[in-house]
Amino acid sequence: MGKESLRKRKGENNGKEDGESIQSHEPQTMNLQKQAKLFLFPLQSVGLISGICMIVGTIIGSGIFVSPKSVLANVGAVGPCLTIWAACGILATLGALCFAELGTMITKSGGEYPYLMEAFGPIPAFLFSWTSLLVTKPSSFAIICLSFAEYASAPFYPGCDPPQVVIKCLAAAAIVIITIVNSLSVKLGSYLQNFLTAAKMIIVTIIIVSGIVLLAQGKTENFEDSFKDSKISVSSIGLAFYNGLWAYDGWNQLNYITEELKNPYRNLPLSIIIGIPLVTVCYVLINISYFTVMTSTELLQSQAVAVTFGDRVLYPASWIVPLFVAFSTIGSANGTCFTAGRLVYVAGREGHMLKVLSYISVKRLTPAPAIIFYGAIAIIYIIPGDIDTLINYFSFAVWIFYGLTVLALIVMRFTRKELRRPIRIPIIIPVIVTLVSILLVLAPIISAPELAYLYCVLFILSGLIVYVLFVHFKFNWPQKISKPITMHLQMLLEVVPAEDITE
Repeated sequence: MGKESLRKRKGENNGKEDGESIQSHEPQTMNLQKQAKLFLFPLQSVGLISGICMIVGTIIGSGIFVSPKSVLANVGAVGPCLTIWAACGILATLGALCFAELGTMITKSGGEYPYLMEAFGPIPAFLFSWTSLLVTKPSSFAIICLSFAEYASAPFYPGCDPPQVVIKCLAAAAIVIITIVNSLSVKLGSYLQNFLTAAKMIIVTIIIVSGIVLLAQGKTENFEDSFKDSKISVSSIGLAFYNGLWAYDGWNQLNYITEELKNPYRNLPLSIIIGIPLVTVCYVLINISYFTVMTSTELLQSQAVAVTFGDRVLYPASWIVPLFVAFSTIGSANGTCFTAGRLVYVAGREGHMLKVLSYISVKRLTPAPAIIFYGAIAIIYIIPGDIDTLINYFSFAVWIFYGLTVLALIVMRFTRKELRRPIRIPIIIPVIVTLVSILLVLAPIISAPELAYLYCVLFILSGLIVYVLFVHFKFNWPQKISKPITMHLQMLLEVVPAEDITE
């Protein structure tokens, strides 16, 4: 459908509400819409093995190559560091089990969004989509690409830190390339993801096996008095958890494809119970491998921990580590971009954001507007931010909504008793996760208050103003502004509304 076709339809759409389709009724276009529907809701089933692979492949990314230094910096010693990594894995497993009950009780796409909508109504759901669209998703994309840039540039600056301008330019270039690839082709993005996931598992295996060999050779001196010089406080533990949990982020990804799971009542909890503990074992073993060749001081001084490990263990083949770590981080960034359309689609269907962001490209069958928007916002986050700061504020924002979503599970046990619950976990599990979420959110504010946390809360609450003006009252003047913008973006990007496809 070209620009002339879209212009021809313009006159026929003047009487329609904002966000309705500016599209042709030709059979070819309708066929393309059906194909686009298959993009949003694939018919193929995801089995147990695929579910486990999705959890492992989504979680393992940049975090394990970036967070070890930050976790250690907050707790100060090897013993507490390894304990934090194991505890983060347990918390992620408990949280995922809560999401398993929610996902089989409310079988709708969009992750946390439909659960908050069912339990608390449209306002918390809108605030979640508002925060995800403008804070958590783009900042996650930015963190991963900054991690890629650090590892990709480290070999070219031996003995010193790469200049920040180099890291940020390289990260911006990565965002642009990934955005273009995923906007142009679903298949290309999928093939790229498969290749990068395989590369990710190769480097994880290399590091773990190397560490086991070194331990077998007696390299255990860095584990003696492992709790000596530790600095434990509520604030330090909270910040250490932030960085550790960043590495585990993605534990809720199966809830975005609950409808696509084969036998979800069996495979969803099994994938969680097998997949996340498997990731936890890998993370603890990787950290043990790091400590076999580096003291705490050396690890903290390393610009890229895995690169330092490779230089000491795999020389002269040490180039393998930064190459495969770069593949791993790019894979995580590509996966983040690849799934960008789902939440945007669901929120757009509810009228909670600009309709054009939920549109699908007619020619490419990709959620091009959403992907381009995510890429643009991520580049903005790269300009002033560094990885540690972005991780802290990302974790602060995301755990507000993780805690609220698990609280929704507890609330619906009493308010929505009529809902069928194929998976019913003990009530103590969501209570524990909710309490830990509250601690994670409050601990840094109480122990080490910073204005940035206040700004983050104010930004989330500013979504209330947007909701009242543009969603609740639906003033005419925003629609008058958005209609021509939507029309011109449709003509430029050649996209159609996703909700029309699924009717």
